[in-house]
Amino acid sequence: MAQPHVAMFSFTLGANNSIGPAELRELWARASGVNAVHVGRRLQPYGDERPTYTLYGPQSLTGVHEVGRRLCALLEARHLNARVVTLCGTAGV
Repeated sequence: MAQPHVAMFSFTLGANNSIGPAELRELWARASGVNAVHVGRRLQPYGDERPTYTLYGPQSLTGVHEVGRRLCALLEARHLNARVVTLCGTAGV
């Protein structure tokens, strides 16, 4: 049976930055140590041209805060300006 996925991280990239789903999945795998992820992308309803990305990981993922720190570092290493918000602060802690 497939493990349920929950929204774990959300971020908006800086102006003139973008990332494709394959690259984002690769960053996730490096940050979390697991390949299981769903990627969401949506435009803000108030007219901001920048999309918001959401990463949905397995509910059983441990060390969520450490994964978030590694994800931030990997985005920064790719020169992608993003503020990553942890959405599931109690999962895996």
